Amino acid sequence: MHFNILSIFPEFFDSVLQCGLMGKARDRGIFSISLLNPRDFATDRHKSVDDRPYGGGPGMVMALQPLLRAVDSIADTGRLILLTPQGTPLTQEKAEELSREAVITLVCGRYEGVDARFAQLRNAESLCVGDFVLNGGESAALCVLEAVTRLQAHYMGCAESTQEESFASGLLEYPHFTRPQEYAGLEVPEVLLSGDHAKIATWRRQRSLSITRRCRPDLLANAELSPEDMRFLRAETQTRLGRNLYVALIHWPVLNKAGEVTAVSLTNLDIHDIARVCHSYGLGGYCLTTPLQDQQALAARLLDHWRRGEGQHANPDRGAAVRDVHIFSGLSQVVAYVRNRAGVKPWIVGTSARDEGGVPCTALRRRLEKQPVLLLFGTGSGLAPQVLAQTQEILRPVRCFDAYNHLSVRSAAAITIDRILGDIW
Repeated sequence: MHFNILSIFPEFFDSVLQCGLMGKARDRGIFSISLLNPRDFATDRHKSVDDRPYGGGPGMVMALQPLLRAVDSIADTGRLILLTPQGTPLTQEKAEELSREAVITLVCGRYEGVDARFAQLRNAESLCVGDFVLNGGESAALCVLEAVTRLQAHYMGCAESTQEESFASGLLEYPHFTRPQEYAGLEVPEVLLSGDHAKIATWRRQRSLSITRRCRPDLLANAELSPEDMRFLRAETQTRLGRNLYVALIHWPVLNKAGEVTAVSLTNLDIHDIARVCHSYGLGGYCLTTPLQDQQALAARLLDHWRRGEGQHANPDRGAAVRDVHIFSGLSQVVAYVRNRAGVKPWIVGTSARDEGGVPCTALRRRLEKQPVLLLFGTGSGLAPQVLAQTQEILRPVRCFDAYNHLSVRSAAAITIDRILGDIW
């Protein structure tokens, strides 16, 4: 396998290509490398490779001509890749794909970036090694170089080493231990000393699942999980985040279609469907608010039917779902209830389909690590301004990038709660 690397700092790669497994692999001919400096292809006496950006702004931009000449000087560019924050992410799957190429050419950007026409003119694909800022593409090129070359045959001393690693199976790797058996009061897990290979394999798989769920739950979306894996993850479900989230369905003050403040009647479906979602995700509580006494009485009768009446015997699951539903006259009572239950005042978050908020659900999940959150949903045509004025922030609409955003409150609540607490994204 051969790599061409275009960089204005080719010396950046000297020490890395001479040490460790990469140095040995290069010496054994597992891969070869050519370093090209775009300055060698500049035509002015200063060997300039950058210029001021059109439209103004700080910094400089790598110029087209030296890069184009450098690329055109290569007899076989193979897969041409521009390392840039605008590229597709470098993943283990991507590294495995690239490892099957015979030739790869990596272009390292510098300054504020590369003239956007370069990729178009040479049909270069863009690749990004992470969501962070580097001084240039050289460090990124090293990431690609190591991730790809180590997958070549005979690179590693043990073929299994490339298989039982983080990301190789779609999960993070299990923890490792070596001598001494005990240090500073910390001991090697007993199962690893048992000699029972089946138990060791199970322990390692479960630790891999547990670490992945805690540190990178997004990876579980594409991981191949067995029924045993799913049972283990269910048994290890994190309930603390769910217990920190409370939901209130506001029936007054809300808006009607004309934008007027009004009160809306409770519905059986809203009570039951949102209660089932809240119970499924282990929420701290589900509250209904209405100042109308006849509506409060209606809700009480419905809930009593499922909690203690005939409904409890006919459908115990429904009774379990509505067990933690509470009825209040207004928002202030809900806040007091949550404060009393959680011990501190909740962070109040509103929802709206009218592009009034920009907070993503992921930010709300992070907040649940620190404090209880009260999430408000509005009936009718949404929460009235006086309710939104009492919130600390407002979530993005469910369909924030679409012109049509008219979901039922039951659907919006289910989608939003799943985006905040969903096990697999």
